[in-house]
Amino acid sequence: MSIGNSPEDDRPSIGRVLQQARIAAGLTVEEVSSSTRVRIPIVHAIEEDDFSRCGGDVYARGHIRTLARAVSIDPEPLVSQYDAEHGGRPAPTPAAPMFEAERIRSDPRRPNWTAAMVAAIVAVVGFVGFTFFKGGDGGGTSTQVAEGSTPNTISPKPKPTKTADPKPVPSDSAIAAAPRDKVTVKLSATQGKSWISAKDHNGRQLFDGLLLQGQSKTFQDKERIDLVLGDAGSIELFVNGKKVEDKFQPGQVERLSYTKGDPEVG
Repeated sequence: MSIGNSPEDDRPSIGRVLQQARIAAGLTVEEVSSSTRVRIPIVHAIEEDDFSRCGGDVYARGHIRTLARAVSIDPEPLVSQYDAEHGGRPAPTPAAPMFEAERIRSDPRRPNWTAAMVAAIVAVVGFVGFTFFKGGDGGGTSTQVAEGSTPNTISPKPKPTKTADPKPVPSDSAIAAAPRDKVTVKLSATQGKSWISAKDHNGRQLFDGLLLQGQSKTFQDKERIDLVLGDAGSIELFVNGKKVEDKFQPGQVERLSYTKGDPEVG
């Protein structure tokens, strides 16, 4: 065991760095809370290095990023420090291996009708040739018998099966015809589950809960929709019929507001 502290032990805590940056920026806790929409008790707790009120590691990382951006510092060193102090970022779940399509093997017990048919044709041709050759010496009656005994080996052609007309593929956006006099927001959990909150322009709660993978929610208001995404990297977002192309990171907490018109943050 070494005596003394390592350089990492000497660095200031995450809460201390955020507090000093906020003071240096001339901001109060209330102002930071208002701009980030992180509640005041949580801001105080994080500045005291108490992350128990964040609701888990994913939300703690999101709050750290949000507060760091609000006070104009790089959030990534603080997130890395948080991971080092709290057991590291959980390893991503490996994707299930793709199953190789099973090769179709012929069943040895199934009769090979093609080979049997070829053998029958060869036998008939050989028989006709033999009787024709023999009939050339003693008369033409054998040839007539051979011709009459030749089986019809032409198999009927299968009738073509009429394929059903392909069904039209639905549009990626179920709100392509969004009304222009309202703001319409659609959220789809395509990469995993995420907690979301949605309010109208009066602050009335439209939804507050967990959106599971594969689920979607659509909200409308005549003026503005305010969103909080607990894990923005899991959400596909459409605003007024247009897909929002922002590259949200997994575990990132995002607070967004949208109004009528182009999908720009309000």
